[in-house]
Amino acid sequence: MSSPASPYEGNCPCLSGEAYVHCCGRFHRGDAEAPTAEQLMRSRYSAFVVRDADYLLRTWHPDTRPAELEFDAGMQWRRLDILSTSRGGPLDSEGVVEFAAHYRHEGERGVQRETSRFVRVDRRWYYVSGVVSG
Repeated sequence: MSSPASPYEGNCPCLSGEAYVHCCGRFHRGDAEAPTAEQLMRSRYSAFVVRDADYLLRTWHPDTRPAELEFDAGMQWRRLDILSTSRGGPLDSEGVVEFAAHYRHEGERGVQRETSRFVRVDRRWYYVSGVVSG
């Protein structure tokens, strides 16, 4: 049975192989903080899948964070591939994660490739910005 704090059941969308509730769900609920930039990237991807705008805004650096987020109802995120990481470990203050997020949008398949920049402030990781590549 699913609790109100865990609206998503089954394996985590980040493809860790763990149950959502024990993987990215714990970050979304605020029970834990992502320990690395890559884990924050994975949890943010999962937040797009489960449409958790509060988490996305909470983990977006205040200098670059938008006032609000709207989800495209026709977008279905299907798979996340981490292509590379640079720094972003538990002792780093910044990190870069390059990923490919596969999706279906109104029946068409696509891939969003992005190189995302993260910073760690007061032991918490934040998404700063991303460069989408073709």
